[in-house]
Amino acid sequence: MKNFSYVITDPQGIHARPAGLLVKAASTFESKITLIKAGKDVDAKKIIAVMSLGAKKGEEVTVTAEGSDEDTAIDALKKFFQENL
Repeated sequence: MKNFSYVITDPQGIHARPAGLLVKAASTFESKITLIKAGKDVDAKKIIAVMSLGAKKGEEVTVTAEGSDEDTAIDALKKFFQENL
């Protein structure tokens, strides 16, 4: 399992548009992708789950990937977060 933590910098947090893009990006990998915030973990491939975290600017989320392509998934998602959130 691989993971990284990221502090949200987008003024609106993880709102609908980036949540949709995140789900789309996560869904391209076979690995199980999970988002964790304040002890709550959700499937990053489901938009309702991602939105339910309510991650706001300044809050930290942890992204985990577990599976055959976890290295590639973590690298791609880290880049996604830096560019979009």
